[in-house]
Amino acid sequence: MDTPQSHESQPLKKSHKLHNVCYDIRGPVLDHAKRLEEEGQRILKLNIGNPAPFGFEAPEEILQDVMRNLPTAQGYCDSKGLYSARKAIMQECQRKQIPGVGIEDIFIGNGVSELIVMTMQALLNDGDEVLIPAPDYPLWTAAAHLSGGHAVHYLCDEQADWTPDTADIRAKITSHTRAIVLINPNNPTGAVYPPAVVKEVLAIAKQHNLVVFSDEIYDKILYDGVEHTATGALADDDQLVITMNGLSKSYRCAGFRSGWMTISGTLAKLNAQDYIQGLNMLASMRLCANVPAQHAIQTALGGYQSINDLILPGGRLLAQRDITVEKLNAIPGVSCVKPKGALYAFPRLDPKVFNIKDDQQMVLDLLLQEKILLVQGTAFNWPEPDHVRIVTLPWADQLGDALDRFANFLSRYRQ
Repeated sequence: MDTPQSHESQPLKKSHKLHNVCYDIRGPVLDHAKRLEEEGQRILKLNIGNPAPFGFEAPEEILQDVMRNLPTAQGYCDSKGLYSARKAIMQECQRKQIPGVGIEDIFIGNGVSELIVMTMQALLNDGDEVLIPAPDYPLWTAAAHLSGGHAVHYLCDEQADWTPDTADIRAKITSHTRAIVLINPNNPTGAVYPPAVVKEVLAIAKQHNLVVFSDEIYDKILYDGVEHTATGALADDDQLVITMNGLSKSYRCAGFRSGWMTISGTLAKLNAQDYIQGLNMLASMRLCANVPAQHAIQTALGGYQSINDLILPGGRLLAQRDITVEKLNAIPGVSCVKPKGALYAFPRLDPKVFNIKDDQQMVLDLLLQEKILLVQGTAFNWPEPDHVRIVTLPWADQLGDALDRFANFLSRYRQ
């Protein structure tokens, strides 16, 4: 009779699927920040677009609707979401002139984050490629790798207000390319793409039969009279466009985790039934999204758009964007393209002045010396260590003080 042999205990390791997955917005430097906080030090967190800690609260009518519907929100709902919420999203698509989006073309998720992972898992086979902007919101890159695919980063042009470099897009398409991602308005740069640029990207996608993912979570946070045009409104009917949006930013409901995606392109959907069936399968596997938070959607989309009070002259978000750009561009060796939307700035630190080789180390040194937490540019898959992302959510005077301290830090910092 065989007796089991004893083996030394081996370290339990993470899956190989996670080897290329990275999300440094909540990465190693944040761990240092948490340690400093545990020691009693106060950290100014300019690393994450979380409105609530900076005094941006959800509209009262949204909170009231969620509370009043709690008694009927205790069970599962349809895997795609509440009918009333999807009806409101459908009407929002009509307002944005995205054609052909019906109730069954709408999926509600636990934030857009869940839906991004879902769309990648349903689409990608091992070795498939997805074109993703550089810089990007890194969850897109992480989701592509986690799903067995490969993120190929196309450059956005800082000299052209951070719009996509369409020549670079064309050069990076291969026989393995399945989709292209647009983030508009953009995180981290704050760029808002002109319709002509979006149309050119759509033309490339159509030529190569690519799915278009359009992340439009910041579509209502716009400055200086800039207008946003939905990608789905510019696409041909035989192009599959999946648009992402939600409540976290424009409605200051980040903790509700209530996002959605819509599928447009009437003719394209006929050719994508198998992919859509895969999305339905994944939506059913997680049963449904947070039901109480879905009751916020109809009120948010149909009610008073309080975001306008924050982005128009006299509004907090506009004032904070302005002080951020002014202070950054006043620092010798630093330049910042003025964001036209979103909640971030992505300044460049001139390599000839600062000679930064390791931008994560620079961000860590800033944290340790000034107790300010930023995110390094390479965390957004920017290829050079010469940018950082700054969240523009604190009050203008608080931002001004922080950026003065950042300027003092840079004046003496070299690697």
